[in-house]
Amino acid sequence: MIKKVIAAVVLVSLLTVAIVQAMDKKTEAPETTNQATATKEGLTIGAMAPNFELKTLTGDKVKLSDLKGKKVMLNFWATWCGPCKAEMPEMEKFSKHKEDDVVILAVNIDPQLDVQGFVDENKITFPILLDADDIVNEKYQIISIPTTYFIDSKGIIQDKFIGSMKLDVMKDNTKKLK
Repeated sequence: MIKKVIAAVVLVSLLTVAIVQAMDKKTEAPETTNQATATKEGLTIGAMAPNFELKTLTGDKVKLSDLKGKKVMLNFWATWCGPCKAEMPEMEKFSKHKEDDVVILAVNIDPQLDVQGFVDENKITFPILLDADDIVNEKYQIISIPTTYFIDSKGIIQDKFIGSMKLDVMKDNTKKLK
């Protein structure tokens, strides 16, 4: 009987600690108001796209703010994602026939896997960025992949598409960008 009471007390104590810690995480304020606003704005159509800098598979650095003046199709994907795999050939076709002022950036969220093998197997030629620390993934609050943001030449998010896109959707969304 005493063992049951002790076990119950230990269980209640552990539950209490877990609940208190969970409540503390919810009430923590972001480091700065600007940081919270930038994250929130990154998800809103009509807001400035949050800036980031990531490395490509070849080690080159790509910074979103350096692409002002260009229209950007910013895609989040993973090698294990079925809809992403279905979308990649369409993106490759789009990359071959896109306008010169359109840039495709495909942010891979699972760089610990064989991304280069995936790229080679699918003959992908557009830039693949590696989000090794999930910084950009978190900044854009990606919940489902593939997710694609369409960003105009001034760095403003004009549209967001969740799911696998076909070639005509890519063309239509980039044509709308200014």
